Amino acid sequence: MIVLAGALLGAFLGVATARRHGGQRLDMAQYGAAFAIAFALGGLFLTILIERLA
Repeated sequence: MIVLAGALLGAFLGVATARRHGGQRLDMAQYGAAFAIAFALGGLFLTILIERLA
């Protein structure tokens, strides 16, 4: 669940960042995808950490 939330949050932040910098539609898609992957990886590590500590 944390992974999906991180991916959605990352996609939203990536699109917002590209839009703020004046990017075109493909720029927004690329930023959204990159941020989604990064945040999903962060969520994955957080999930693993929580499972190991519990």
